[in-house]
Amino acid sequence: MREEKVILVDTNDEAIGLMEKIAAHEQALLHRAFSVFILNDKNEVMLQQRAAQKYHSPLLWTNTCCSHQRAGESNVVAGKRRLMEEMGFVTDLKELFHFIYKAPFDNGLTEHELDHVMIGKYNEDPIINKEEVANWKWMKIEDIKEDMLANPDSYTVWFKIIFNEFYHYLENHKL
Repeated sequence: MREEKVILVDTNDEAIGLMEKIAAHEQALLHRAFSVFILNDKNEVMLQQRAAQKYHSPLLWTNTCCSHQRAGESNVVAGKRRLMEEMGFVTDLKELFHFIYKAPFDNGLTEHELDHVMIGKYNEDPIINKEEVANWKWMKIEDIKEDMLANPDSYTVWFKIIFNEFYHYLENHKL
């Protein structure tokens, strides 16, 4: 299988090139990414537990899905594509905001991303791709916040950063 490429960007989200995903993470280069949060009518967030065979952060809990846009792919189209690949469904997505973060991993890789955060509504059970996702659950936003404080090692590094941004966005905006 051909290695996925990421879109390298400057701090204004202007594309400056393409690079193999692993190389970009080894060199900690800023690249475009997205994070999707799916909420149900009870205002619970659908979390996924990453599959055991993932090359980083296996079996940790994180947002509904996240990945990297492909060349020429809009943020929303990329989010819908990955939502189907990982969670087995598609729903309308709305882009909320974007921000830059940097998070090193124990394995020498670093996420340095300009992350586009999107939200969608869905009330059914997903049909998870077991190669990508070990498990899933609905959790109330306040419960996630409390559980991350009590069990920080159960969550991905980036989710702790992104969730904080997402939580503050929800405090300041009516969805």
